[in-house]
Amino acid sequence: MSTEHDDFVCGAALARAFDFLGKRWNGLILGTLFAGPSGFAELRRAVGGISDSVLAERLAELSKAGLVVRTVDPGPPLAVTYSLTPAGQALLPALRELTKWAADNLFQR
Repeated sequence: MSTEHDDFVCGAALARAFDFLGKRWNGLILGTLFAGPSGFAELRRAVGGISDSVLAERLAELSKAGLVVRTVDPGPPLAVTYSLTPAGQALLPALRELTKWAADNLFQR
C-alpha cells in the first residue's frame, strides 16, 4: 500500500532516471560499456554519429553520476579506459528489460 508521499517520491525518482538516461547518447554509451572497458576511440566507433566533444561531455556526466569510471594507464603509451562502476552495472537488468520491451512493442508497428 502506498501513500501520496510514496507516489511522489517514486514519480520524482522515475522522472530523474528518465531525464538522465533519456539524454541523447547516455543509454548507448552505458550499453556499450556493458561489454567491458573501452577507450575513447572505441566508444566513438561503437556509438556511431556522436562527436568527440559530446562523447567527452556525456562521459564526464556519467562519471559525475557515479556510473562510469575513467582510468588512466600512464604507459607508455598513455591509455585511458572507461568502465562501469557497480552502480552502472546495476542498470544492466533494467536496460535489458527495456531493450526487450522495445523489441517486442515498438518495432512491430
